[in-house]
Amino acid sequence: MPTQQQIVAALMKPEAYDENPGRIELCQTHISFVFLTKESVYKVKKAVNFGFLDFSSLEKRRFFCEKELTLNKRLCKDMYLEVVPINKSSIIKIKGEGETVEYAVKMKRMPQNKIMSKLLEENKVDNELVDRIAKIIADFHSEAETNKRISEFGSLKIIETNWRENFDQTKEYVGETITAETFQLISKGIENFTKKYKPFFEERIAEGKIRDCHGDIHSGNIFVVDKVYIFDAIEFNERFRYSDVAADVAFLAMDLDFRGRSDLSDFFVEKYIEYSRDQELQMFLLFYKCYRAYVRGKVVGFRLKDPNINEREKAAAMKEAKAYFTLAVNYAKAL
Repeated sequence: MPTQQQIVAALMKPEAYDENPGRIELCQTHISFVFLTKESVYKVKKAVNFGFLDFSSLEKRRFFCEKELTLNKRLCKDMYLEVVPINKSSIIKIKGEGETVEYAVKMKRMPQNKIMSKLLEENKVDNELVDRIAKIIADFHSEAETNKRISEFGSLKIIETNWRENFDQTKEYVGETITAETFQLISKGIENFTKKYKPFFEERIAEGKIRDCHGDIHSGNIFVVDKVYIFDAIEFNERFRYSDVAADVAFLAMDLDFRGRSDLSDFFVEKYIEYSRDQELQMFLLFYKCYRAYVRGKVVGFRLKDPNINEREKAAAMKEAKAYFTLAVNYAKAL
């Protein structure tokens, strides 16, 4: 069985593809290798186990590739195409001969200059686009599955488990990406909020506000082309996807704040509430914004321990993680 590094090296060669790939580009996240070809994108899951996410075996990676395909067809039906095997005989090739050594999610390539994060940098995001996105998300939430089991993920028990996991997984970064003072302030702020608003968390469950959400709505996961594609829903952990719809809304709102567009953030929340008629969402917005900023700080910080990331990328990750934790503590102070 070849190593993932050998597979990655093979996928940088044109002969690994069952189509003319043109120029091949490799992008990485903390959990994926993403290969960009002329017309397609191939996403390979890294063989990692972070506790909250386990891609450590080939079978698990296959399972979560299939899950990713199914979930993302909800909002991106014609972007997510299929799960493809990567095989090894004399060469390593997608849909090739021989033993299956890896799997990838195949997607239609979208123009990178049409990703919302890029459009924000170029000041090309206006209220009209934000209004469209708010309507798409509100409609998506209204149709998203909910049942007794999903609703349990809105309980304080699960929410506190999520926060405890966050704190446990960032302890080793205290003094590196997050200060001890920030760590304590956020921890105390969250503890006080959950105690004070316990009955209101229970009301959200009773009102059916806990749904099978997207789990990762931010501007880096939105393409604006002929239509709006909100992609990369979380497949690897139900606990992060089954949530209050407010947590989905808070992610994009936080992301817009982070990018210096609090005006668009406020407008997005206003329009979402108008379409969903979920006035009570406002009560939880800062809480979930804090959660989303903290998770981003944590996840970006994981890059510091990633052997596939070079020193320049690690320096950028350090700066970005610190900025997210600063935003998180500002939300915590306002709770």
